[in-house]
Amino acid sequence: MDTKTRHAAVAAAWIMILFGVAAFFLPKVMLAVGNYSTVAAGVIAVFFVLAFFGVFWLRGRSQRKNGN
Repeated sequence: MDTKTRHAAVAAAWIMILFGVAAFFLPKVMLAVGNYSTVAAGVIAVFFVLAFFGVFWLRGRSQRKNGN
């Protein structure tokens, strides 16, 4: 494994770990926000899913732009 591949794997692992921790707490956050507004809780869930795919999309665009 060369350094470029290793850096990509480490970055992907960190992203997955951080989103995994966030997903662990997401139900509690949604229930707390759901007491205030069910629409707001739904927006938080949609934002979480979009953010997950958005991070990898942005990373892919950055790598294509830099020629990696």
